[in-house]
Amino acid sequence: MRGDADTVVPETPLPTPKDFVCPITSQVFDDPVTLETGQTYERRAIQEWLDRGNATCPITRQRLLRGAHLPQTNYVLKRLIAAWRDQPTTTTTTPPAAAASPPPSMGDSSSSSSSPATPPQQQFIKPSSPSPDASAPSPTSVIAQASLDTAAGELRAAVSCLCTSEDLADSERSVLKIERLWRDCSGGADRGQLDAVVAALSRPAVVNGFVEILFNSVSAQVLRVAVFLLSELASRDDAVVQTLTRVDSDVDCLVALFKKGLAEAVVLICVLAPTPEQLLDMDMAEALVSTVRRGDEDPLKMCVSPKAASLILLSQILAADDAGSGDSSTAPVPRSALLSERFVRSVAASLEAEQAEERMAAVRILLRCVWEDGHCRSGIVDKSSLGALLHAFHAVGHADKIDTVRFLYELLKLKKRSAAERLLRTIKDGGAFSMMHTLLVYLQSAPPEHSPVIAGLLLQLDLLVEPRKISMYREEAVDCLIQCLKNTDFPRSQILAAETIMCLPGKFSSSGRPLARSTLLKLARVKERYRQSQDLSGVVRADGEDGMEEEKAASEWERKAAYAVVSHEFGLVFEALSECLKSKNAELFTASLVSATWLVYMLSLLPDTGVLGAARVCLLRQFVVVLRSAKHGSDRVLAMVALRSFMNDREGMHDITTYIKDVLRTLRELKKSSGLAFEMLKLLSDGQESSVDMWNHKEINQVDCSSNGEVTSIVYMKNYIFSAHSDGTLKVWEGSENILRLVHEAQEHTKSITSLSVLHSEEKLFSGSLDRTIRVWQFRDSVLRCVEVHDTRDPVQELAVASAVACFVPQGAGVKVLSWNGHSNSKVLNPSKHVRSMALVHGKLYCGCSDSSIQEIDLASGTLGVIQPGSKRILGKANPVYSLQVHDGLLYAGSAPSSSADGASVKVWSCANYGLVGSMASAAEARSLVVSADLVYVGSRGGAVEIWSREKLARIGTLQAGGPGCRVQCMAVDADGDVLVVGTSEGKIQAWGLT
Repeated sequence: MRGDADTVVPETPLPTPKDFVCPITSQVFDDPVTLETGQTYERRAIQEWLDRGNATCPITRQRLLRGAHLPQTNYVLKRLIAAWRDQPTTTTTTPPAAAASPPPSMGDSSSSSSSPATPPQQQFIKPSSPSPDASAPSPTSVIAQASLDTAAGELRAAVSCLCTSEDLADSERSVLKIERLWRDCSGGADRGQLDAVVAALSRPAVVNGFVEILFNSVSAQVLRVAVFLLSELASRDDAVVQTLTRVDSDVDCLVALFKKGLAEAVVLICVLAPTPEQLLDMDMAEALVSTVRRGDEDPLKMCVSPKAASLILLSQILAADDAGSGDSSTAPVPRSALLSERFVRSVAASLEAEQAEERMAAVRILLRCVWEDGHCRSGIVDKSSLGALLHAFHAVGHADKIDTVRFLYELLKLKKRSAAERLLRTIKDGGAFSMMHTLLVYLQSAPPEHSPVIAGLLLQLDLLVEPRKISMYREEAVDCLIQCLKNTDFPRSQILAAETIMCLPGKFSSSGRPLARSTLLKLARVKERYRQSQDLSGVVRADGEDGMEEEKAASEWERKAAYAVVSHEFGLVFEALSECLKSKNAELFTASLVSATWLVYMLSLLPDTGVLGAARVCLLRQFVVVLRSAKHGSDRVLAMVALRSFMNDREGMHDITTYIKDVLRTLRELKKSSGLAFEMLKLLSDGQESSVDMWNHKEINQVDCSSNGEVTSIVYMKNYIFSAHSDGTLKVWEGSENILRLVHEAQEHTKSITSLSVLHSEEKLFSGSLDRTIRVWQFRDSVLRCVEVHDTRDPVQELAVASAVACFVPQGAGVKVLSWNGHSNSKVLNPSKHVRSMALVHGKLYCGCSDSSIQEIDLASGTLGVIQPGSKRILGKANPVYSLQVHDGLLYAGSAPSSSADGASVKVWSCANYGLVGSMASAAEARSLVVSADLVYVGSRGGAVEIWSREKLARIGTLQAGGPGCRVQCMAVDADGDVLVVGTSEGKIQAWGLT
């Protein structure tokens, strides 16, 4: 057999009970003192500990409420120690050697020639030595003693067989007999007898005999019993652990048995306490997960159930993985296994376990599950009972406390506010003592990196009551968060504090992701095409009566949370957040920006708190800096939301005007994507529409195309600029970053191109020319291709297109309509008028004529409406309408100023009722017009482009695009209204941008 038997058993003194030994001095107590934590120490030792400035229990690390004042001596324990010292010292005697020979060692051949003496066998029952005056034993005691002697003999025989027999069947029967005797003995009341059995079975020879069974037996029952006995022995005697771990193959055998389905083996592995590195090398995560899924199957009633042992080991593996690389591709526990519903349900059931170690292992595993996929959070809340966890919270150590707090804090990130508040009430009422008081005491002694999450949980528990009432819990929690924000020595603590404030609104997605950022971005009314997928994901408006109740509860909670934070020390949190916004740590900056924006926004919804001025002083400048220079567009939008909240106050509006140029510049950039930016621009520009600073333009680029003649038409399509020229050339230019960089050109028209029109729905470009053709173009892969040619039989002076027809102005009177469906004949509209300009919008054709009249023609019905009647001049020059533009239901018509009594060259009409809305009293001849969201550009002779406010119809300034003999013949603006492109009769193209 494998083991080497001891030949001599030395005399052993009476063992010292561990409860009689001071954990500090390792000596038997002389003056024992029991603290409020339940731990006992020698008086002089614990007094020295406290005199060094310590305020906690050395073992539990709980803060001592009495401080340096120690309680009285524990006289009960002192009497027990005295009684123990009076007991005589006992020795273990070695019985005469048996005749049987010891088994040969499988590891050492020389052992076969050793002395034939049998392994020493410890005395199972300690004989009692009767005193001379003792009375005669009773019949009952004699029978009991005989029974014990019989059991001792059976145990000696079974141990001897296990250690000496070479017959596997005999050894297996011995194992089963030892297990029966063990259970008989452990079920009795005599502790000393069980200790004697443990001592007899803990010898290396016996332990190695059990291990030999594990290597050789194929009986599942025997294997289970052998593992059971080894587990019981190892849990009671460290020498057994040392014997088992001395040889690696023994542990490998246990791991192999466990992977093959022997669930009880995991208990012994757990008792052996392998290191995290060894656990990772064992690669038994799958088997551990399977054992947990099976639940509480423990027919042998082991010291630890297989499920509990699996949970403990699994939590250690996950902790080792977190401390290591953390690479999900090489994770020891597959993510799918962690997130299976059956596994999560089984782990959650262990939160009610009696053993604290099993409960905490379940907490750590569930916490990892939530971090992996927050969608399992609600299932954990529904399936878990937190009573046992909360009841023992005050008594567990620091590591267990912080893991419990993190677990509870994560569970509160529920999508439904009502469910979160129910859970909060469960936590508040669940402790053996006041949960809030226990958290407060813990918070006061917690390290900085743990304080924010403790403070966050404590604050949420306090918010269950009316926030206007004074509360020391709330004051301590908020003060802790602010101090953590200010503590630059612990950046991680700063980040956690900012994230804790960011989670206070109580709005979370189904996965537990905070929705504070998404909700604030939603306030900016970001247009869908500019919206990033993660910005507003999860922000869904609830429907129905239940949804209304949830929204009401969420809104009420948000108000209470915001009030609790901003009202502390007259807005002290704003000062701390202001400093965090200056940090170069991206994570801290992002969390602080969301938190600060939320609190400032909530100030506009709360009743007067008296801290708006403090918030403005601390944060206004920082928000302007973020708005101006933040790298991410969403950060700039958040700063914009905060600044809009300040604009509700007159003083805030005044302070923002200090940074008006920086603010306006960014708002113009954001107005294309955000409705809030447009609203703020209107508020800030109120009364300043005519300011040149407000609408400053800068020339971006200029190209000279005079070799191609005049620039006759310009349009924008797909961020590209298309220009038509009088020599029949069509050019494509870059329209965004490298603006006016030539991309492609084509010259398929034989005469001047007079007009360009874009059909955006089909991404097609149409060109009309004096060569009596209309060409259809497609621009793909930086190449412009002509895909269709339509013969018009007349020179094309002006062109407008729709999906089914093209309208063009021939050389004579009227407007010709050309159908794309193949009909060769074209019909003539408005035959009595000489049309100079056109605009086609939603099936309505607007015609500006040489006699200054304007008509609207419905292409579907052919009906004609007069917007502006013509002037009948017998003498003098005609005053044609040179340009028409339709924008937001308004028709802008440009002509010579002399054509109207008020001298206006541009008039604005309502397309709905043909009413005159306003006019622009410009002295310039409006040869071309283009309208953006805010401005109207009027191109005229002399190379000038006038800029007018579209809202107020007030003149702002003038751009000079050419000399006195130059005509501005065509203009276009990009989709955002930020870039103006001008084409002139001198053949030049210029790009101007708002700065």
